[in-house]
Amino acid sequence: MGVSPGGTIDGLVYHGGLQLASGHPGFGGLSGLSFASDTRLVMVTDEGHFVSGDLMLDEGRPAALDNVEIDAILNSSGQPLPRKFARDSESIDVVFRNGRPDAVRVGFENLTRVAEFSLVDGRPEGPATEIAIPDWLSRLRTNETIESLCMAPPASPVAGSTLLITEGHSLEPGSWAATLLGVRDRGDLHLAQQGRVNPTDCAFLANGDLLVVERSFMFLTFTVQIRLIPAEEVRPGAMMTGEVILRASGGDVDNFEGIATRILPDGSERITIVSDDNFLGLQRTLLLEFSLPQDEADR
Repeated sequence: MGVSPGGTIDGLVYHGGLQLASGHPGFGGLSGLSFASDTRLVMVTDEGHFVSGDLMLDEGRPAALDNVEIDAILNSSGQPLPRKFARDSESIDVVFRNGRPDAVRVGFENLTRVAEFSLVDGRPEGPATEIAIPDWLSRLRTNETIESLCMAPPASPVAGSTLLITEGHSLEPGSWAATLLGVRDRGDLHLAQQGRVNPTDCAFLANGDLLVVERSFMFLTFTVQIRLIPAEEVRPGAMMTGEVILRASGGDVDNFEGIATRILPDGSERITIVSDDNFLGLQRTLLLEFSLPQDEADR
């Protein structure tokens, strides 16, 4: 990223990263990630696989992804998803119940839907259980629908709700369509368009603020942008705007599509992003880690 670990990039502190690779035919196309613990992460590929493993740190820097498991995502009958149109999983978040990681929720494009899967020992398994979404969203059949999915933490005003953000669909001019799935907080909202980028994933910080990672590809160059949106802007009917805390492009940037947060044993909060190589040799699978400067100052 043009700076050494510990240095700042725009509004974030950089903590290093990894370039991931594997000979397994199912590895690649990483489109979303989430953490079940301070080390255990779960990712989805846009070819219908779960990738789970342990992210190991060395002196606070990402050092390796260990104990990796790759599993086919199953349909409601417990069978592998049959065709690409149904396999386009783009986003994932861990569902915590009674303080424990219990399941994962996955957002799909093309055959637009949200499904939940059991999480056993940090590894997704079992048949899909469909989660109801608004009719306007389920009717969309493109690869620009549910690119972002994240679940609001206890500190959020919409705690427990699932936020979905579309990649390229609008309900209001100048914004991207979004919706909240909740009991008391169900309803549509909007993400203001900013900087000629499209949203590719979201993650909540522990305090309820929202992070959205966005991406563009122009003139053979990828750009990544991360926005920080105050917790109070995430509510039905709202126009979410926030502020840009990272924008970068060039050789150190690839097709970043996933973002997640977690709390480390020392109490600090990490922000992790991952790139989708589209199973192409010219692209890379990068995993980078950051934190907010204030979080570092409080340590």
